[in-house]
Amino acid sequence: MEGIATTMAGNSPTPRSVPTRLGIAVNVILQLALAIVIFGGINVLSHRYYSRKDLSPAGTSTLSSSTTSYLRKLSKEVEIMVIMARTSSLYDYVVSLTEEYRRHGKKLIKVDYLDPTLDIERTEQVKAASGLTLQKTGILLKALGRTRYINEDELVIATPGPDKERPNIFLRGEDAITSALDGLLTGGERKFYLVAGKGARPEADFDTVLNSLNELGKQQNFKSEPIQLGSISAVPDDGHGLIFAGLRYDLSEAEERVVRDYWERRRSGMLFLLDPQSKTPRLDRFLSSVGVTPRGDRVLYAESTASGPKKQLSVEAGYSSEAVLTRALRDATTTLAGQTQSLDLRLDDASLREASVTVVPLMAARDRYWGELNFLDELPAPDEGDITPPVYLAASAERGAITDKRLQIETSRLVVVGNATLLDPRTLLEPNQDFVAASLNWMISRERMIGITPKPRPLFRVQLSSNQRDLVFWVTAILGPVAILAVGMLIWVSRRAS
Repeated sequence: MEGIATTMAGNSPTPRSVPTRLGIAVNVILQLALAIVIFGGINVLSHRYYSRKDLSPAGTSTLSSSTTSYLRKLSKEVEIMVIMARTSSLYDYVVSLTEEYRRHGKKLIKVDYLDPTLDIERTEQVKAASGLTLQKTGILLKALGRTRYINEDELVIATPGPDKERPNIFLRGEDAITSALDGLLTGGERKFYLVAGKGARPEADFDTVLNSLNELGKQQNFKSEPIQLGSISAVPDDGHGLIFAGLRYDLSEAEERVVRDYWERRRSGMLFLLDPQSKTPRLDRFLSSVGVTPRGDRVLYAESTASGPKKQLSVEAGYSSEAVLTRALRDATTTLAGQTQSLDLRLDDASLREASVTVVPLMAARDRYWGELNFLDELPAPDEGDITPPVYLAASAERGAITDKRLQIETSRLVVVGNATLLDPRTLLEPNQDFVAASLNWMISRERMIGITPKPRPLFRVQLSSNQRDLVFWVTAILGPVAILAVGMLIWVSRRAS
């Protein structure tokens, strides 16, 4: 019995050690410290390494690659003040857009917000300091001691839509802000001269084109002024380019000499919007010498239908994906109103290569269109002498360019379009406006501004029938509250019963 007792005593389990309060406290502290380190580390990593995604339907808050590239090279401090009421329909868009500028601006861009309806005293201080009346809300930019105010009207573009009461709205805040920044940092706006005194048909009326250019200039930071070629011996040095819009009458010999001398300069820029109905042999001769020959035909589409012959002169067109000027528009399609003539391009010409002139197509008609010489026929058909696809409608020519893109040199550039209606506000389409803006920017070697296109502002409209409206009323006003009341009563009854 004694051995058994001894054995049982030897096999008895060792009593567990009871944790002390100090041990418990240390364990809790270690767990808390470990949790803080883990969550702190996760927050630090998420702050430094994260991904952003614009979930808006049209990507309205996403900056284009042109703007982000421009901001990466920013070296001067910029102040942006959003002067806009929180109740404005553009407020959320402008706030998200300016925050993207601040985020990409390498800490050189400071963004501030001012609600003129709430902070009246500060608004008066801004008025006194800037000299602005602030009759319209907008965005105030400051850099290098210069200021530029973008009012709210410059942040949107309204174009005719299928419903006259509901135009198409495009947001162009990025284009406006980047252009304004470039103007502030480079020292002022550019100047283009619009050639006057040569007549024009209604779609290319001089005053209409000048107004359209000035509206576009507000967005792109340039201004346009008229000029009479017959009254000058040379294009003024303060001009950054010439614009020929729908000339009805030809150049004189002296005017042709002015244009040729301007082209021979180290740097020049010209935009030609040609009227196919006009006879301008001297102008055509100059354009042919740089590799772009207007053919004097009409680009059209014709077919025989059950209701009779159908001839369409308005041209559906697409843009080149190879040219720097139109690369941002490569997925866009447009329509040229009125009449359009095709262009004969000398794309691989030895004499042009010797003169360092490069010709690049920019716009071509859709494959069903052709260039018809006998366009007055009731039902024309493509035959000998007509131009079949590809039918070029616009092209660029550059003199003095070099193949090494790393070297920036001044060149002479021109853009030719076989249509004169691109700036007609009655038929102005968004892609055509972007094309003109890109052409002007390319002419003055401001490629960084090309590719910033306005974004459509989506409008959502829900159409409900009378039965659907009744259903919404019963669900929200009757069934919903009754269901909540019933659930509450059930909970109350169950608690009373227990």
